[in-house]
Amino acid sequence: MKFILNESSIESDPNGYLLSLEDWTEEIASQLANEEGIELSAAHWEIINFLRNYYLETGTSPNVRSLIKIITKKLGPEKGARKYLYALFPKGPSRQGCKIAGLPRPNDCIDFS
Repeated sequence: MKFILNESSIESDPNGYLLSLEDWTEEIASQLANEEGIELSAAHWEIINFLRNYYLETGTSPNVRSLIKIITKKLGPEKGARKYLYALFPKGPSRQGCKIAGLPRPNDCIDFS
């Protein structure tokens, strides 16, 4: 699957996850979010940047349970609350968040769409 941004062709898997981490930019994130029906706010960017930093440190995309624990520890219980994260990423903070952050799909992520 491919999508076009500024006349550049960006490759993604059939579910829309970028195939190359190097292709990701904030502009691409905005386009991916738009396709997901999300208008990115400062709160979204905080989680997106958190996910990208976590991936760079660990080499993995976290599942929802791990993400909630890690965000609670690093950013506080309000931002690590399941309700807060799902309000930002209704299709799942791990699945949808990683997709917009240009990261691989979490291994234990089941896509029902």
